[in-house]
Amino acid sequence: MTVITTTKGAAQQPAGNALNAPKTDASRHGQRRERTDEKIMRAALDLILTRGIGAVSIEAIAKQSGVAKTTIYRRYSNVDDLLQNLCPAPRGNKLDFSDLEPSYDSLRIVLTRIIDGFDKEFGLKAIGMVLTSNNQHLHALADRVIGPVQQRFSEFIAKGMASGAFKENIDVPFVFQTVIGAMMAAKALSSTPHSAWVDQTAALLYPAISAS
Repeated sequence: MTVITTTKGAAQQPAGNALNAPKTDASRHGQRRERTDEKIMRAALDLILTRGIGAVSIEAIAKQSGVAKTTIYRRYSNVDDLLQNLCPAPRGNKLDFSDLEPSYDSLRIVLTRIIDGFDKEFGLKAIGMVLTSNNQHLHALADRVIGPVQQRFSEFIAKGMASGAFKENIDVPFVFQTVIGAMMAAKALSSTPHSAWVDQTAALLYPAISAS
């Protein structure tokens, strides 16, 4: 094993450890930054939900999130800049459907990942508010949050059409809007558990898209 020896004859260290240390520090820094960004995002959304977008300020977000104003200002020049860039940090493969082969059971898994992901990261109430708001910043947020999920959902449906599991020429945007609308309605009108919503929505959608 290659070792590094100091000129003063100090204890030897494996070269691998020395090389890996900066990566570990960088990883920890990235995790801290992600946690801070999430606190800022959640505080801003909470303020919008409870007091309206007019109540959002750097001072209010700092108080709500516990993140110092100086830290927030290092990321955003002002509140408009913050709202324009308000977006969750990527969450790995939680909303990745590429591992699923098109089927009824896979559709249920897709729906489960969508509702669980949105509810955990934002709360369904926040998603509904973002979708119905006339504020341009929130419209941009909706595009950044929902757009990637719609793209992955479209890829899942396209995979089913290509394999013959799903009908050809499915209006995928309409199907996705149906999913989002049903999710919002379930949140607004009832306290239906996620699993029950998944069962109901899959039972409604699958006959409309299945080729069999």
